[in-house]
Amino acid sequence: MITYHDTEWGVPVHDDRKHFEFILLDCFQAGLSWRTVLHKRKNFKKAFDNFDFRKIARYDQDKIGELLQDAGIIRNKAKINGTIQNAKSFLEIQKEFGSFDNYIWQFTNGQTLHNKWKNLGEIPATSKESDAMSKELVRRGFKFAGSTICYSYMQAAGMVNDHVVGCFRYKELKK
Repeated sequence: MITYHDTEWGVPVHDDRKHFEFILLDCFQAGLSWRTVLHKRKNFKKAFDNFDFRKIARYDQDKIGELLQDAGIIRNKAKINGTIQNAKSFLEIQKEFGSFDNYIWQFTNGQTLHNKWKNLGEIPATSKESDAMSKELVRRGFKFAGSTICYSYMQAAGMVNDHVVGCFRYKELKK
């Protein structure tokens, strides 16, 4: 968790595969702790073909059955099916916008929103941007894309800087 915080959380993402990785992991996090998902990240990477959304969009019932037997991941059929649907919707967005990155960053006007939280208790679970993102992703067919999940994704992908102002990462990421 410390390494993830110190090196990855909140760093702006502009690579479509990394965007999909965070979407997949946040989908599986729904109702669970981030720690649980993060500890299984390598297993998810292996089980879901290195987060290759093109391959995931083509998963069939045999692959779903295989995933449901994989004790290294969270074996939730709705989340597995949601991930496959999300991969299909992700590809449609890429076709329309040239990349998922071009599409998703419009929710923050192409820049990181630097919040100024003094303590962890101030950090919200949602925002007007995550509300708008959720509504639009759901309209485009995404599953497990509620506002709280979208906000968590925005934090991970560096669309918002939610490190508290006293954290060394806050200043590093503001540069």
